[in-house]
Formats: sequence, C-alpha cells, structure tokens
Amino acid sequence: MSVSSTRSSGEEIDELESVSWYHYDLSRHAAEALLLSNGVDGNFLLRNSNKGSDCFALSVRAKDSVKHFHVRRQFGKYAFGFNEFPSLQDFCSHLANQPLLGSESGNLIVLRFPYPRQVEEPSIYETVCVHTAMQTGRHENDLVPNAPALGTKEGYLVKQGAIIKNWKQRWFTLNRYELKYFKDKMVVDPIRTLDLTECSAVQFDYSQERVNCFCLVFPERTFYLCAKSGAEADEWIKILRWKLSQIKKGR
Repeated sequence: MSVSSTRSSGEEIDELESVSWYHYDLSRHAAEALLLSNGVDGNFLLRNSNKGSDCFALSVRAKDSVKHFHVRRQFGKYAFGFNEFPSLQDFCSHLANQPLLGSESGNLIVLRFPYPRQVEEPSIYETVCVHTAMQTGRHENDLVPNAPALGTKEGYLVKQGAIIKNWKQRWFTLNRYELKYFKDKMVVDPIRTLDLTECSAVQFDYSQERVNCFCLVFPERTFYLCAKSGAEADEWIKILRWKLSQIKKGR
C-alpha cells in the first residue's frame, strides 16, 4: 500500500518525494558508483528496490565498499533492521540519530550523512575543437554499452598461507574485478591483488579442517579462505561467482 497525497491536478505524489536523500529509481550500480566516487564513510541514500513497489534499499558507504539494506513500507509504517517505525518522520528521525548497524560480516557501520538527491553543479561545458570519425561503416547497432560491475564487498576472512600452511586473518575488499587483501582493515597498501579475470572457479571447500571454507582457483595457485559463518561464506561465493559470470559475458 503506497503512502501518497494528491496534487491539484489529481496526480498522486509519494510522501518520499519530500525526502532530499531519496533517489527514486537509482540503480544498485549507480548508487555504488556515486557513493564510492563522491561520498565519504557513513554516507547513505534511499532508493527504490526491484523487490516491489513498497520495497526500498538503503545504500551505505562503508570505507571501500557499499552495503545495501532492505527497507519495507506497509500501511504507512517503515520496517528497517529490527525496528518498525509508525511514520516516515519517525524513520527519518531514527536515521538522524546516526544508528549503528552490524552486518553478517561482523562489520559495524554508522549512518552519518545522507547523500542529497540534488547537488549544485556548475553550468560549464567544453567546446568541441576536433570532431572526426575514427572508423567507418559502423551503425547504431555497433554501439554496445559496456561498464564493469562494481559489486563491492569487504570483510575479514581467514586465509591459508602459500608455503607455510598456517591460517591468518586478513581484510578483503572486492571492487570491480579485483579482490585485494590487507594485513588489517586500517592498512592502506594491500598484500596482494587478485585479478578475477584469471580465476577459473569459486566453490565451497571441504578439504580443510575448518568450517565455512571456500576456494578460488587460479592457474598458479588455489586460495583457501574461511568466513565467520556459513551465510557469510555463501555471500562471498555468490558475488564472486557473479563476477566470473560477468567476465565470461565479456563485460
């Protein structure tokens, strides 16, 4: 059931239009690109979800990734996390108090600053000085849109060493087709960057004497990783497999 009022013309308007950080039909990809390129840690925005007309997503910048959380509206009430708010005003007041969220990965995220829908921009345009075709014989069907999926994720995983087969906790970040791991969350430079275009498979692994393990198969080495829970391992596997499927499609 949508919450709406009526304009003088009889057209219904949604109460969310009054929220300056509601971004309508902004896609997951666009939300991640926007928050990663122009946002800061703790920035968040609300957008429509593809789950239904009264389903929304709260996208939050968390250091080097963007997390997405479900928000559902029913009969004017807003359900988010463990709470249900009787009105939009109550929901917004809750977010204004900078709530602390904990995800399945064990990360804690503070919602600090809403990212506005409208940002002031200069009205400045470049002047075309050179304009010539570099190829001939091509048509509109040759204009194939292409952009790498961001599909970000981050969190701590336990990784097996290459030579000495001990296990150490490392901070992992996934962005585009690169999986990086660091000694710790606060370290700037990664220990290594794995190019997923060279990865042939991602799967659960039961060969190690540990639970919640999965592996990434590369030509020169198989990397064994363990998550804190089965749900977290499954989430990593799903997004990594999705990345591989995008690579196979040539995106």
